[in-house]
Amino acid sequence: MSTLQPQPQPEGAWPSSAPGGRVLLHGGVLAGATSDDDGPGTAPTALVLDGSTVAWVGDEAGASAWHDRVDRVVDLDGALVTPGFADAHVHLTMTGQGLDGVDLSRTRSVREALDLVEQAVRRRRGRPVYAHSWDETRWAEGRPVTSAELDRASYGGVVYMPRVDAHSASLSTAMATIARVREIDGWDGTGVVRRDAFAAATNAFTTTLTPADREHHVSLALRAAAAAGITLLHEMGAAHLTGHDDIRAVLAHGEAPGVPDVVTYWGELVDDADAAAELAGFLGVLGLAGDLCADGSFGSFTAHVEQPYLGAPSGAGEEGHHVGFGYLGVDEVRDHVLACTRAGLQAGGHVIGDAALRTMATGFRAAAEELGVEAVRAARHRWEHVELPSPQVLATMAELGVWASVQPVFDALWGGSEGMYAARLGPERALSALPLRDMVDAGIRVALGSDSPVTPLGPWAAVRAAVLHHNPGQRLTPAEAFTAHTVAGHELAGRAGGHLRAGAPATFVVWDDGAGTPVPTDPGTGLPVLDDPDQPLPVARITVVSGQVAHDREGA
Repeated sequence: MSTLQPQPQPEGAWPSSAPGGRVLLHGGVLAGATSDDDGPGTAPTALVLDGSTVAWVGDEAGASAWHDRVDRVVDLDGALVTPGFADAHVHLTMTGQGLDGVDLSRTRSVREALDLVEQAVRRRRGRPVYAHSWDETRWAEGRPVTSAELDRASYGGVVYMPRVDAHSASLSTAMATIARVREIDGWDGTGVVRRDAFAAATNAFTTTLTPADREHHVSLALRAAAAAGITLLHEMGAAHLTGHDDIRAVLAHGEAPGVPDVVTYWGELVDDADAAAELAGFLGVLGLAGDLCADGSFGSFTAHVEQPYLGAPSGAGEEGHHVGFGYLGVDEVRDHVLACTRAGLQAGGHVIGDAALRTMATGFRAAAEELGVEAVRAARHRWEHVELPSPQVLATMAELGVWASVQPVFDALWGGSEGMYAARLGPERALSALPLRDMVDAGIRVALGSDSPVTPLGPWAAVRAAVLHHNPGQRLTPAEAFTAHTVAGHELAGRAGGHLRAGAPATFVVWDDGAGTPVPTDPGTGLPVLDDPDQPLPVARITVVSGQVAHDREGA
């Protein structure tokens, strides 16, 4: 699969890139495509690339007219072709760390997790260990790991062990000492950190990264994204997770050719438009939004809720009265929205619980009263997660044009009447979480993402999770979910893309079953079968970004 040159090539050869030449791809199934053919009801099966742009989309009859006008012809042999996916919420450096670290997501006990940590410590010969994605609700012991246990497993080494939701962590004694967390709010005395203590531990661990470490981790994450068929990523930085150097480096990596595109956001509270513009300009971000935390997470008992959690973690207060934590006040939200809107930036934040959502909505309404509804709508503000909104909150989002950046795999993993959400909130409230259908029906624009490394990079899994929401009344159609993970993610970032049509960027993915066989598709939409949880999801064969191949499964 050599670099494309403007010369005839045999049928079936695949271009590694497309600068300076035309390529006809035909014989496929195109989803998310707009045909240039005039015939009614003709499903597009072919497209022509002209360098970094799509020149034409149509059917086989139309494709025949291009054979003598292109430099290369590729027979797709029934493969599915879609626009590239946009993941509306990721943490790339942390994703790369996770790919390089110890994945605890499949462990079923404290003992199993500690065994993996010990193995990693021996492999790394005493270097710090990043062990991630544990969930104590899936462990036989039903509790987090303690410092004492990590000390034994690591022989006194440095272990940073964030929970799957990235809002709490277990620390070895050496890690707790380095981060100086014992006098900070959120230290529970046994080795588990939340809130400010979690932020301190996270920063202490991430600031040890060298530029070479960061380059390695971000490159790993971008390759994984391309292999998953993702061609645009919304990076979410904030001081409790990372630093200015990291967000700038991630943006620079995403501007390189042959990798997925990256847009960046920084979560920092501001109350002055000039200061907001200066900070955003320095960092190169689209907005001061993303992981500006209005609250925490259900899993770590830190999302701000109106009804008490069922049970409470050690050190969190009296059981039956713990309602999590609200990190922002109404006036802070209002002033932040005023500053960002006046500076031409997107505002917003991480907001999950119903109490935190009420605070955000009240602050946004207060800003709209001063600026006017149309000014707020034009700014394309965004909220992340939006898991437990009331009808009143949804009405505010719709009126003010606030986007919802959501992660359907959260519901797939933890939702329903018997999952972790039910254990924290009760079955009825758990089934009301992440109300996708209510959002769409209210007129709220929805963009899908993963929050990687909280859930893996995997857009088809997210689309299927939206289609198979635990609450049947909150399910999206396959076409709605697909659009929310392609077109919507581009629009939210102010980018062209998410379409296969003439004039669009030559950014697309060719999919099969992972072994070269076409995946079953719906004749009406061209989309894979998504309403069967046992049906294997498509696997990216080729991912192309603006005419450059970012992933080639067979040529890798």
